[in-house]
Amino acid sequence: MNDDLRRRLREAAAAYRPDRERMLARVERGTAASGTPVPRRTGRASPWLRVAGATAAVAAVLAAGGYGASAVLGGQEQPVGAAPPAHSTAPDERRTEDGPLWSDGSVDPHSNDFWAQSNVTLKTAEPLTALTVELRIAHTGGVASTGAWRTLPEGDFTFRTDTGDGFLVYRWRLRPGRTVPAGTHVFAGQYDHARGGRDAGADSYSVTARSDDQQARIRGDFAPQNGR
Repeated sequence: MNDDLRRRLREAAAAYRPDRERMLARVERGTAASGTPVPRRTGRASPWLRVAGATAAVAAVLAAGGYGASAVLGGQEQPVGAAPPAHSTAPDERRTEDGPLWSDGSVDPHSNDFWAQSNVTLKTAEPLTALTVELRIAHTGGVASTGAWRTLPEGDFTFRTDTGDGFLVYRWRLRPGRTVPAGTHVFAGQYDHARGGRDAGADSYSVTARSDDQQARIRGDFAPQNGR
């Protein structure tokens, strides 16, 4: 942006000051460059006229310099007519339904002040030829695994636990050549924790599955949800 354009912008912007005489004088100078007629100063100008005049002056100066108002206000030079910059939107990570799958995460009601069990309930409307279930329990204090189970046959899955990045992780993976039938299935992780009620707000689970040629991915937490 050259010095002359900067000067003219400053002059036009100055019209927003409450000094009516000074404001109108600067509006006249700004609009004169674009050939826009300026109302005669007869009587007190209404507030809307003062704002409109200043806006017209700024717009005229910007148009003469080939810049868009949003570009100047944002501190970037952008030619008039150029497409606005794209803004990325963070997707919602919680997605408890996808394709034939539905899921729910819940803390088992038999949990107590020293021990808990987190359940991942998975419903599938179609047989699955691939399935991985991951349960992540945040290390909120004293968290240590005491076991895990699932309602599907143990021999159909590989299972492991890991600790890292502040989480205790349970992971079940369907073995090649095995199939998960349509229906409702539960995967549960058990663990000790520090004495007292434990907050499961940072816990989460994720599921990836394949049904025929369809891939499904879901992710949830342990907040109350409407079951079905």
